[in-house]
Amino acid sequence: MTGQPTGGPGPADAPRRPRLTDVASGAGVSTGTVSLVLRGEPGPSTETRRRVLETAAALGYRPDRTASLLARRRSRLLGVLVDPHDAAAQAAGYDIVLSPLTRVRDESRAIETLLDFRSEALILLGPGIPAARLAQLAEQLPAVVVGRRLSPLVTDVVRAADAAGIGQAVDHLADLGHQQIVFVDGGRGPGTIATDRRRGYRTAMRRRDLERFVRVLPGDHTEIAGIAAAECLLREADLPTAVITYNDRCAVGLLDALTRAGVPVPGHVSVVGYDDSPQSRWAHIELTTVQQNARQQAEHAVTAAHQRLNGRAEPREILLAPQLVVRSTTSVARTRPADAASSSLPARGAHGSTPVPHSRPPG
Repeated sequence: MTGQPTGGPGPADAPRRPRLTDVASGAGVSTGTVSLVLRGEPGPSTETRRRVLETAAALGYRPDRTASLLARRRSRLLGVLVDPHDAAAQAAGYDIVLSPLTRVRDESRAIETLLDFRSEALILLGPGIPAARLAQLAEQLPAVVVGRRLSPLVTDVVRAADAAGIGQAVDHLADLGHQQIVFVDGGRGPGTIATDRRRGYRTAMRRRDLERFVRVLPGDHTEIAGIAAAECLLREADLPTAVITYNDRCAVGLLDALTRAGVPVPGHVSVVGYDDSPQSRWAHIELTTVQQNARQQAEHAVTAAHQRLNGRAEPREILLAPQLVVRSTTSVARTRPADAASSSLPARGAHGSTPVPHSRPPG
């Protein structure tokens, strides 16, 4: 996600972007030769290619993707209408350029595309690239990282206090009498959201004197991870009284698997997600979750990018407070022994059995 201006004054004291003529002059060749080298076309010698590429890298030159598209008969672009919640960008006079991640298109390639379109600033949502690469990007143009903790602070950061958010979920369940509270993880990686949420779970469990019940199951951000976590728990003799998942998608997968197995939620197992996604509010889900106010994060990110483009030099971190949203998937912990409760459950069917809506607390 990037910002490009639609009007108003430009960035304060913005340096001129290197041009093709600058590369040609520095490498001692024609602009036509530079163009051939950068397009990977045959013709220039190995030595000439090396000289051109080194000069381009030293100058920080990037081809103008928009100009190159105009020179072709076909753009190779598909127009997709989306709702990226870009009201904050529009209010600041910017348009949004999106560069998606796919199974065959990683973060590095997506960022390269944003740079090729001459974006004035980058807003990166939960990037997993190394901090060193983020520092390099920050030297090229203003970059704002959303949803990831950085130390040292090499770019602006906007994030929710994820550890505190998970702590609220643990406190909510502990106040309802739960002790066996399992956490489904969101993956590994330094500085990631998953790291902070996992740490928040462990810290809160210790604070509530529940450290002996700490249990972290492997997972990720998908529904499949929630299904896998539920199937792991269902293979055991006793079920925990509550599960907190890394995010709402994982929680939905967990709910689906528990429902198909005939496990009452929240009567037998309470479930808490994270994100307060639109899906969590659906009537047949009504998921207790933690809201991290994505719209407010977007507004702060756009503001930070705008400030950096207009002269602010030092990076800042903006930390937003999350809020627990209690719905229908949590209730008081079951009081019967776990083995007795398990023996009273309906037979647990296969994953493909007909789903039954999860139970809800009275009122």
